[in-house]
Amino acid sequence: MNVNTGQLNRWRLILGSYSRNQIGFGDGASLENGISCMDLEEALDFLYHREQGEDVRRQGGTEASRLTAATWITRIRKLFPKETVEILERHALDRYGMTELLTDREVLEKLEPNQELLKTILQLKHLMKGDVLDTARRIVKQVAEEIAKKLNQDIRKSLLGKVDRNSSSPVRSIRNLDIQKTIRRNLKHYDRENDRLLLEQVYFNGRTRKYSQWRVVIAVDESGSMLDSVIHSAVMAGIFAKLPMLDTKLVIFDTQVVDLSSHLEDPVATLMSIQLGGGTFITGALQYCETLIDHPHRTMVVLVSDLCEGGSVSALLGVSRGIIESGAKLICLTALDMEANPVYDRHTAQKLADLGAHVGAMTPEALGDFMGKIMNG
Repeated sequence: MNVNTGQLNRWRLILGSYSRNQIGFGDGASLENGISCMDLEEALDFLYHREQGEDVRRQGGTEASRLTAATWITRIRKLFPKETVEILERHALDRYGMTELLTDREVLEKLEPNQELLKTILQLKHLMKGDVLDTARRIVKQVAEEIAKKLNQDIRKSLLGKVDRNSSSPVRSIRNLDIQKTIRRNLKHYDRENDRLLLEQVYFNGRTRKYSQWRVVIAVDESGSMLDSVIHSAVMAGIFAKLPMLDTKLVIFDTQVVDLSSHLEDPVATLMSIQLGGGTFITGALQYCETLIDHPHRTMVVLVSDLCEGGSVSALLGVSRGIIESGAKLICLTALDMEANPVYDRHTAQKLADLGAHVGAMTPEALGDFMGKIMNG
């Protein structure tokens, strides 16, 4: 079988340095961009030697120097495209537990800020101190703001029917009248002699809805399997809190309940308050939510959970029945895995649905649409 030099070098990189006695790099062992195959192998070996149960930093050898976590991060950014770098970083943290990436400020600053890094920070923040923790907070803020930017417009529009001042409506109603735009566009028709404004055209806003204030109580299960949902729920609650027609409360729970409503304007404080893991006592969380219901017919309780109750399911159903019978709306958002497949206790979900709860997996945008329909009656 004929194997060209490029194929030979790729196989050598796949097999790693363990194969150096059997397979050598071919002539001109470099890629088209001039990067040395030896450099690629060293960077990959630093991480994937751990697959053999070895830590490359403890190995002996003839090389003049060894990579450290800090130099490895710098090196892979020079050698690989961004998509590959993110995969390598994720493997380093999730697969091989290289927590030193998060306990060295210089290394942490070089990591790609994204939701995967945010999740890792939230899980390992107890290892961080001083300037490392400050750097972690900046990353949390950056990623949270990026998530909020993606969600904000769609949620506001779907939930509130945000007035579109960039479009005109064919529905002519005094309620939709855009006074400022009408005056601005007709100024050129001002009659100076008679001191009056002639309206050649009247403009109306594209969409407008009127809401009385609703209270939204978001209860988020912070068990380890719910991390993605916790992040999106915290950001979503921050968006809700900025809308004057909503009175938003946020609580997180495992076996204990923590009210984070006072931190809604600060997503960093909210996310850094999360303590992942532990058991799950949904009943206790909903009992606390009941105390936050002042006007049941204008209240939505949004439970974000996989519905795997650690306590009595019958007690959970009892408190859920009480919320629903009071007139409040109970919305149960079930967990999703990394492939967006629903992961939850289907038996409990069906029992809650039978009581009249709205149960299902929804994106934040879909939740906004659903809540908007409830608020519209």
